[in-house]
Amino acid sequence: MQSLWMIVASLLFACMGVCVKLGSALFSTGELVFYRGFIGLLMMAVLLRWQGTPYTTPHWRLQLSRGVSGTIALMCYFFALGILPLATAVTLNYTSPLFVALLLALWFKERIGPMLFAAVGLGFLGVVLLLKPTLQPDQWPGALAGLSSGLIASLAYVNVRELGRAGEPEARTVLWFSLVTSAFGLPWALSSEHLHSLSLESAAILVGVGGFGGCAQLAMTRAYRYGKTIVAANLAYSTVIFSSLFGVVLWGEHLPWTSTLAIVVIITSGVLVSLASRKPTPVMESD
Repeated sequence: MQSLWMIVASLLFACMGVCVKLGSALFSTGELVFYRGFIGLLMMAVLLRWQGTPYTTPHWRLQLSRGVSGTIALMCYFFALGILPLATAVTLNYTSPLFVALLLALWFKERIGPMLFAAVGLGFLGVVLLLKPTLQPDQWPGALAGLSSGLIASLAYVNVRELGRAGEPEARTVLWFSLVTSAFGLPWALSSEHLHSLSLESAAILVGVGGFGGCAQLAMTRAYRYGKTIVAANLAYSTVIFSSLFGVVLWGEHLPWTSTLAIVVIITSGVLVSLASRKPTPVMESD
């Protein structure tokens, strides 16, 4: 099942989130966005050269759309990670499968049944339940940024699917995304009061941000290229589990029962969306 690549991507994205959380105390959000893109760009450039795949693409408009939407979502996500507990920020970012379902129904006119819409509504109920017990008054900007990252990321994921259908290699799609991310992140980084110097520890964190992020993008792109869109999107909810464990182990974060229940509700909605998206196998009539 090709969509299972999303579970690999989810673990890697959770690892990236840990590095971003660590790096947010050492670098500005603009610097983190730039290094995320630049390190990924170098990785994909080497990989494409090794594969003998050209850097240029005949689908540059679609690549640009994917890159811009993905980069804006990434900026919102990194901003949220610097303010919110890790599990909360990741959960809000991964409302994107809910938005993917709505986008497929409303924009692409794909057939979406009542069960799927009910599952989407259940997911939003879980998000509301999560926000109430865990957010402090001064964390609402981070919450809005997290939800925005989920919404905008859904546009990027649909673009990834379309690029896969057009035959674009995964590494080239990630290359273009990393290029756009670097282009957006550089002026943001330079607009900071000052650029932070690199130490061995901080450089390792940045390599983790870019390395884990680049590998996660490769796995995610493969999942959307070969797997079913909604199934791949909802498998991304496993990131919540990985991130929650990292938050508890590394930062001693405590998850009250209401937060645990909210995460279970959101994951359940993802499972229901996956089940509702399955088409019944046609029954062959005998003569």
